[in-house]
Amino acid sequence: MSATEYASAVAAVKAMESGLLTHSDIDQLIGTSALSDMRTLLDSKLSFPKTMEEVWGLLTSYAPGNETLKILLYRNDFHNLKAVLKSKLSGREVSGCCVSPSNVNYSEIDAAFTSKDYDTLPAYMREAADDAYELATRTLDGQLSDSIIDKAALAAMQKSADDLGNDFMKRFAVLTTVCADIKTAYRCSLMQKPRHFLERAICGSSELDREFLIWAALSGTDGLLRQLEATPYNEAVKLLRESPAQFEKWCDDIIVEHAESARMQAFGVEPLAAYYIAKEAELKNLRILTVCKECGTDRDTITERMRKLYV
Repeated sequence: MSATEYASAVAAVKAMESGLLTHSDIDQLIGTSALSDMRTLLDSKLSFPKTMEEVWGLLTSYAPGNETLKILLYRNDFHNLKAVLKSKLSGREVSGCCVSPSNVNYSEIDAAFTSKDYDTLPAYMREAADDAYELATRTLDGQLSDSIIDKAALAAMQKSADDLGNDFMKRFAVLTTVCADIKTAYRCSLMQKPRHFLERAICGSSELDREFLIWAALSGTDGLLRQLEATPYNEAVKLLRESPAQFEKWCDDIIVEHAESARMQAFGVEPLAAYYIAKEAELKNLRILTVCKECGTDRDTITERMRKLYV
């Protein structure tokens, strides 16, 4: 489809945007005295589509087979790859551990591991599936196996976005990678992971070089943070110094801020991708809010934890 052929799809998405929760809605939900009251109020405010599966179904009905949109699901695909691999090694049921929507059904991943025929998987998953299975069965190092898969997800997002030449998705992939790489480097520095682990775990991007991150992480946590403060992400690093939770929030917010760049576009697939990101952020806010209500968290703390809204 050409950019102009998305005009009707964009119009439909703009109409759905009006159903996203507003700041006023979130304030009212935070202000409810009990979880049951919050759920009752939410039922009156939350409009269709209510789940990411419903969102994905609508978007793909507007843009069937769009390869750019599929990149949004790569993280789910690779999450399910990890879940299926763990189930194969432990003999446990996998279905409850997988997430949706996804480009690849978990049963397809299971069949690939069983047959060792990874050509049945999408090209962007094959090498990671083979490498992670071989490593996990040889070393039983589940942490390193997970890291290989997480890194492969980031690399696949960047490569697909570059191959398709979509600037919106290229930026989305880079921002996602930067956030993940900083978190990985920070955790590895805390645990004093060796170079060979870092090399398998850190992806790298056009904005944060892989070798720079590996070298910085090997210098210790303080050294890593000092080096990162000299990058364009110094404000995020200051948050990481104060609280990893605040850094996590910043990572979510910067993706929504990027999605906002597509709000005024009348053509192209970008507004559809932006809506997916917006709805994902909204549902994450509701999960956080639900947990906080269950735990009796005070209003100010809940407000601090809320992610940026698209509307």
